Amino acid sequence: MKYTEAKEELIQAWGNLGYSWGLNKTMAQIHALLMVSPKALSTEEIMQELSISRGNANMNVRALLDWGIISRVSVAGERKEFFKSEKDVWALARQVAKERRKRELEPILKVLKEVNDVQTDGSEEAKEFKKVVKELKNFAEKSDGLLETFIKAEESWFWNTVLKMMK
Repeated sequence: MKYTEAKEELIQAWGNLGYSWGLNKTMAQIHALLMVSPKALSTEEIMQELSISRGNANMNVRALLDWGIISRVSVAGERKEFFKSEKDVWALARQVAKERRKRELEPILKVLKEVNDVQTDGSEEAKEFKKVVKELKNFAEKSDGLLETFIKAEESWFWNTVLKMMK
């Protein structure tokens, strides 16, 4: 496989993987392109490389900036904006976990805490509701704690802990 084919294959695969992270496919493809690029790229270069419109490129670059997994870079003598990706896979995984926690886990935890205090009428349905909410809340709180540990963890500590758990 030639470099250009391999690069295109990775960008396509990363687009599909990104979908499972909560990103849209184009957003993940832009991210992959920036990850494998040895230099920061302009919006025009991203558009040309991925054959996407300016609006699509701009919208997804803004979203990647919001996620904190790419950043703006100044290039001397250029008026255009350039972008680069975090290349440290460990830092990237922690940032994605942090964003997913903020966007997904924190809102449901808030709702679970609110509905956990519901006054029941003693009916079977109300008892079942309280039981399920309590279990979901406990699970979400444990998941939140695990994510917090992961986000703050150093790579070597994390992998040593995982390996100890597997023994």
